[in-house]
Amino acid sequence: MKDMGKYILSLLIVFIAVTASQGQQDAQYTQYMYNTMSINPAYTGTREAMSIVALHRSQWVGLDGAPQTQTFNIHSPVGERVGLGLSLVHDEIGPTSELYIDIDYSYRLKIDDDKRLSFGLKAGGHSLNVNFAKLNQYIPELMTVDNIKNRFSPNFGVGTFYYSSRSYLGISIPNLLETKHFYNESQSNVSNSYIAKENVTYYLIGGSVFELSPLWKFKPATLVKVVSGSPVQWDISGNLMFNNQFIVGAAYRWSAAFSGMFGVQLSDNMLIGLAYDREITELGRTRFNNGSFEFIFRYDFVEKIGKVIAPRFF
Repeated sequence: MKDMGKYILSLLIVFIAVTASQGQQDAQYTQYMYNTMSINPAYTGTREAMSIVALHRSQWVGLDGAPQTQTFNIHSPVGERVGLGLSLVHDEIGPTSELYIDIDYSYRLKIDDDKRLSFGLKAGGHSLNVNFAKLNQYIPELMTVDNIKNRFSPNFGVGTFYYSSRSYLGISIPNLLETKHFYNESQSNVSNSYIAKENVTYYLIGGSVFELSPLWKFKPATLVKVVSGSPVQWDISGNLMFNNQFIVGAAYRWSAAFSGMFGVQLSDNMLIGLAYDREITELGRTRFNNGSFEFIFRYDFVEKIGKVIAPRFF
């Protein structure tokens, strides 16, 4: 079993090191409906109070070198129209480790008493590191360390987010620049002298909340992710909320995975959520893949003394 895991890891390493120049996808989330700022800066400040979100995702549990992701977001309105926030994303797979650090800004327009249109900007940087010792353990002839240099790359993104008390729709491009990492200095005059490239990723997110009864609410949601060099990713989900406290739902990632979700609104301010993905691909049917797990924590601070934030489904 352990040897099989190492074999699969070596295949992943080959894929990362040899084909990364064709494009890489951003981190993947099942509970994207609670982690919106990570992909759309226009969401910043829309909760009308300071809000923090922390998420951990372990993908393909049981597989050596499988992806792991941590995110941390903090954002708040500043006045009636402006929102400011900080977003951190740490992503690991095999020998690679990526870190995104961004400052998020939004400006909101009031359409009527219940509707807002927000425009967002994201500015920061991205770092990609490779543990060459781990890489060479499996493929010693793939490359040498001496002629590879890591670079921290600045980037910026944009987004729009329309929302009311019952629905939302957002479009975003978190990273507009196609950054290239690890230049091969001995081949600096060759157009493909890099071994990793971050392609532009486009996101569409949307959802609605339907009140089925005084105790039950239903929220369908969707996320579409498009990046050059990779298949289109389409997630659809449905969550039921009981008594503004308990949440249970299911999701489907097109041709990739089924997911189950459970959440508890512990108070008007605090939400915790769990998700489990079971892949339906050939990789998901292997004995050493125990699925993917995701945990999320959200806390909304009171905006001012004496005010309590009502629980919101998104």
